[in-house]
Amino acid sequence: MQQPAFFTELFAIFAGNQEPASRRAVWVVDTVSEKNPQFIAPFLNDIVDMLPSLGHDGLKRHAMRILARSPLPTNNRLARLIKVSFEWLLSPQEAIATKVHCMEALYRISQTEPDLKKELADSIELRLNEETPGFKNRGQKLLKKLYAEINNATEPY
Repeated sequence: MQQPAFFTELFAIFAGNQEPASRRAVWVVDTVSEKNPQFIAPFLNDIVDMLPSLGHDGLKRHAMRILARSPLPTNNRLARLIKVSFEWLLSPQEAIATKVHCMEALYRISQTEPDLKKELADSIELRLNEETPGFKNRGQKLLKKLYAEINNATEPY
């Protein structure tokens, strides 16, 4: 897709949050933006703002997948992304794919906000025994990285 105007229209359908059109549009937005990240860049703040109002698992999954691979927002939007990501990660009702993308986004944020590493590790551990093998697999991989980073940060020089 080489037509940003068409992408803008698709994003507007996704942002409309009307089923099933939004769910179908976000799939295309996600897929196209994976290969053309410059298309989604102007809409990243909008996605963060929309997170609390997304109801369908598919919308949440794709929104978090986009955010997990995109440049991090700043200021209050970063705080909103962190808050929603932890809420969804810890919620027994959220879909596993959404939780995995939340873990990924929070891990990326922890690279610039190291104070989150311990809280993220604790949150993953809390859910580990309650979740599916896919969650456990990704969670254990992230825990390994987090513990190495936490231990390196606390070792004396």
